[in-house]
Amino acid sequence: MSEATGMVWLVNRLRCMSVAEVGYRIQQAAARGMAKRMPGRAAPPLPRPRFFNVNRDMTQVPVLTPAEREALLADADSICAGHVVLFAARRFDVGTPPVWNRDPDSGVVGPSIYAGDIAIGDREQVGDIKHVWELNRHLHLVRLAQAWAVTGDVAWLHALQRQLRSWLDQCPPLVGPNWTSSLELGIRLINWALVWQFIGGENSGLFAGEEGKRLQADWMASIHAHCSTIARHLSRHSSANNHLIGELAGLYVGASVWPCWKASGAWQEQARKELEHEVQAQFSRDGVNREQAFGYHVFSSECLFVAGLAGQAAGDPFSRAYWTGLQRGLRFLRSVRDVGGNVPMVGDADDGIAFRLDEAGSDRAAQLLALGDAVLRRVAPGHTGVRWLLHALPGRRPEADPHESDTGWAFPDGGYLLFGAHFGEADEIKGMVDCGPLGYLGIAAHGHADALALNLSLGGEECLVDPGTYSYWQDSKWRNYFRGTSAHNTVRIDGVDQSLSGGRFMWLKKAVAAIERMPQSPHEFDFRGSHDGYGRLSDPVRHMRSVRFDAATSTLVVRDEIAARKPHQVELFWHFAPGLSVRLDSSGLHVRGKRFALQMHVHGADLSLELVRANENPPLGWYSRNYESRQPCDVLKISTVSSAVPVECRFTIGFLQDPVQEDAPRPS
Repeated sequence: MSEATGMVWLVNRLRCMSVAEVGYRIQQAAARGMAKRMPGRAAPPLPRPRFFNVNRDMTQVPVLTPAEREALLADADSICAGHVVLFAARRFDVGTPPVWNRDPDSGVVGPSIYAGDIAIGDREQVGDIKHVWELNRHLHLVRLAQAWAVTGDVAWLHALQRQLRSWLDQCPPLVGPNWTSSLELGIRLINWALVWQFIGGENSGLFAGEEGKRLQADWMASIHAHCSTIARHLSRHSSANNHLIGELAGLYVGASVWPCWKASGAWQEQARKELEHEVQAQFSRDGVNREQAFGYHVFSSECLFVAGLAGQAAGDPFSRAYWTGLQRGLRFLRSVRDVGGNVPMVGDADDGIAFRLDEAGSDRAAQLLALGDAVLRRVAPGHTGVRWLLHALPGRRPEADPHESDTGWAFPDGGYLLFGAHFGEADEIKGMVDCGPLGYLGIAAHGHADALALNLSLGGEECLVDPGTYSYWQDSKWRNYFRGTSAHNTVRIDGVDQSLSGGRFMWLKKAVAAIERMPQSPHEFDFRGSHDGYGRLSDPVRHMRSVRFDAATSTLVVRDEIAARKPHQVELFWHFAPGLSVRLDSSGLHVRGKRFALQMHVHGADLSLELVRANENPPLGWYSRNYESRQPCDVLKISTVSSAVPVECRFTIGFLQDPVQEDAPRPS
């Protein structure tokens, strides 16, 4: 980041802060300066660490199928060879033992200096910090502990010992990039706690002999440093989003599993109290995570579940209101997920994972819903990851609210409305209108400029999609595109986004959407909404969108209008999922999937229709299912110059009598 760019960012960041937040930031800077001059010493442990009575009889570990056992041990073998899966399912060579401060993608090694002096956005200094952090969450160490729990083979303990020993040596407290984020410390504590449980706690063979005792002492010192650092540097004010939940969850789990210091009780009490507050603050009354980012909805829920289960296991249960908040969050997730298991990629997502207890690349939404079923509905856990988690954190199941329904279609407080027919069936039509806020708190860090955007899934196959996130730290044009208005199924005016960006994780001016006509049902859906994002233009513009769906005819009609004094450049974008056959001709747009055919006709004055794919300058026609990966997709761009003339798009949906097979050629 250049000096000028850094100054602009700083000015914008200050514009998003309250007076109280400025004071807090100054206080934090002073605390970091003091820690740099006088690094703290680890307090001596007092009581013994806690072990949640995991039965060490090998017959009592979660029952695995032969395929699950084989996959677990193969993954553990790869880890021992230095090949570790990061994010969704991408495997990196990290070394044996890893160079923990190295970005495994670029090879840049972060400096072993005081963490507060490291610029995490400087790719020349640290590479892509997301890659560094993801490796150091230590999800892969849990796999080694699982392998030992399944086999009883001490070779896995030796592999775990080498990994932990090298990390403690390379990453002493407050030194290097792995001490730059309290969130990362919290997630690391969660995974260390899972390792602790699976290996049998302080009586584990990992701590045998002089080397084992030294490892345990150094590990405990680092755990103390993790807890005390988190407690001193919690994300506050405009940064108090999923980071705060992850930090508090890690602090709570750390204080519960290792109640070994005078401060442990206070840490545990503070973390539980604040988590109780955050589950209410960060989730709407109808269960929507207020960051308006579905990936972080899952991540925050995972952290809240782990903390809640640790409380149950430690005999320090969370309230019924806490679990009801989680229950509502699961209801929303279950509702927006289509019959094929797809969840719309609304808002930011980085594929970052709080814990991984089954195969890499598995469906995290499915795991979370299965966890909710097991914990809150007392369904026998069939999901492998859920069985492992409940094995590590056993305890009484909390009481759930019996009056909460499993699914719904209207989430007006959170800002999403569903339309369609045959929900949960093979011929499901499921669409979603985004009529919510941009994001959470002052900077709305993970929100996208997607007011009044629309998604559509047919027969469990994605059709009209949100293209995702791609990357946080690639060239700014890509960050700006994927979070900008042209990457969403909505209208852009005069070539600018609905909301005004102030940086990669900051919005200075935010479009506010409003529901003007509330539909009565998902199958006879008649919605009208608007937003004021373009009110900031010299000639203010208001965008209004009507969405009508009729289940009887399987017809969707989307009507967009603008209100302004003068003509403006109007662009309407429709993004189609990769793999679909999309063809534009004089009779309209024709889309064909494995099981469906969709016809689209556009009506309006002086319209220009263009099918765009994989354009780079400026970016348009891209889709990112996973972090740091992108692929081309087809985008219908509809353009006109107008001050009031509406654009109407009519979609007619049909299902194929002879569905296209996965390996069959696509129709042209």
